[in-house]
Amino acid sequence: MLTREMLKKRVPIIAGIVLVLAAGAYFAFHGAGNELKFRTDKVIRGSINQTVTASGTVNAVTTVLVGTQVSGTIKSLYVDFNSPVKKGQLLALIDPATFEAQADQARANLGAARANLEKAAAAELDAKRTFERNRTLFARNLIARSDLDTAETNYSSAVAQVAAARAQVEQQKASLKAAEINLKYTRILSPVDGIVISRNVDVGQTVAASFQTPTLFNIAQDLTRMQIDTSVAEADIGKIQVKQPVDFTVDAYSENTFKGTVSEIRNAPITVQNVVTYDVVVKVDNSDLRLKPGMTANVSIVTARMADALKISNLALRFRMPAEKSGSGAAAAPSAPPPDQKGTSIWVLENKTPKRVPIRTGISDGTYTEVVSGDLKEGQEVIIDSLAKGKQNSSPSGPNPRFFR
Repeated sequence: MLTREMLKKRVPIIAGIVLVLAAGAYFAFHGAGNELKFRTDKVIRGSINQTVTASGTVNAVTTVLVGTQVSGTIKSLYVDFNSPVKKGQLLALIDPATFEAQADQARANLGAARANLEKAAAAELDAKRTFERNRTLFARNLIARSDLDTAETNYSSAVAQVAAARAQVEQQKASLKAAEINLKYTRILSPVDGIVISRNVDVGQTVAASFQTPTLFNIAQDLTRMQIDTSVAEADIGKIQVKQPVDFTVDAYSENTFKGTVSEIRNAPITVQNVVTYDVVVKVDNSDLRLKPGMTANVSIVTARMADALKISNLALRFRMPAEKSGSGAAAAPSAPPPDQKGTSIWVLENKTPKRVPIRTGISDGTYTEVVSGDLKEGQEVIIDSLAKGKQNSSPSGPNPRFFR
């Protein structure tokens, strides 16, 4: 049986045990909530492509707008949408009646001018004979000097009339040629081999070519070779070079990726709402004729490519180790890295302990980044996120530890 003196000796021991149990309970409910768990991703090896994305429009390499130089009514149409045409093929006919009449009138005027030339030539011949006769008579003192002067003047005038008549003939020839050209322009011919993309007129429609040539047909020269006119931002244009490979998709075949090549980088800037872009032309093979003019293309220009690169997730580069809790409960800032470790770095797990590893990065595809140098190996776990245990279940079913006594 315990005496009073023995109980007095054991009170400090019991009090110490109670304090130890209380401290253990406190840290069990408060310290465990701050323990960190990490989400990791493995270092892998594979190909990586650095790209510049842009959007553009699929167009034919050569597109010809066929118009008319004369005004009139469309009398006949010989082609329609998607019609294949050859160079020189008749596409449409403008009513030629008016132009035929103008050509006939010009032809008649030319005939009249030639007749006037013959008449003037006959008058010149008569004036020449009179002048020569009077000159002989004047040498024999049979006529007065004034008669010789009059004959000479008449002869010079006849020569001038012949020259004017000859010029009139040339003028009428030019008028006839212009009328025949206008008559020829009533026949709308294809300037190239290709396919009709659009037809903008119908039979009976009147076209006027007084101020601006109206467009009747739009002909693509060769749809087996297409091009994409893309708009690349000024921040990315320095990475683009001719002959770089291009991958692109169109909405019509969203499951397929098409290939192309950069063929031209145009220097003319395009400014829209203070945003400067440049036109980059991408040549595309369209032998199967699946791509059609006007399609919107989502383009990825491959500016750099590594076939066998050691790469990590970009989340690892953005991860920052959270501040640790000190014994007093205040947040303590993480210790500054050594001077030789400043720069790009990531955190890895070694024996379940975070370790900072400095690295030097290369190209990136937006999801993964190439590791050029650093103490990393394929398959190694890199930290990409952290999560406290107490935050995994925001609605605990048990009693709140803060009310534990």
